Amino acid sequence: MVDREWVKRVAHLARLKLTEKEVEIFSKQLGDILDFVKQLEELDTADVEPYIQKAEGTPMREDEPKEGLSQEEALKNAPERENGFFVVPRIVEV
Repeated sequence: MVDREWVKRVAHLARLKLTEKEVEIFSKQLGDILDFVKQLEELDTADVEPYIQKAEGTPMREDEPKEGLSQEEALKNAPERENGFFVVPRIVEV
């Protein structure tokens, strides 16, 4: 059973900030998804051949230089920025 605390913990691990309304909604949605996966696990797939996409080679395209994003465009959706750079949490101890 997916409860509110489980949803809050998963959101914390994913660094998501959820409102109480979103926690309520996602608790039900995640529960429904897990119930559906349980249904899929009940299917007998013993005689079903695995799907393997056969390709004779990796399709390649020509490497053509194109205009990139400006610094402002790249940073416009950043939750935090400083001096023209993304600010991210420290993950390596010095």
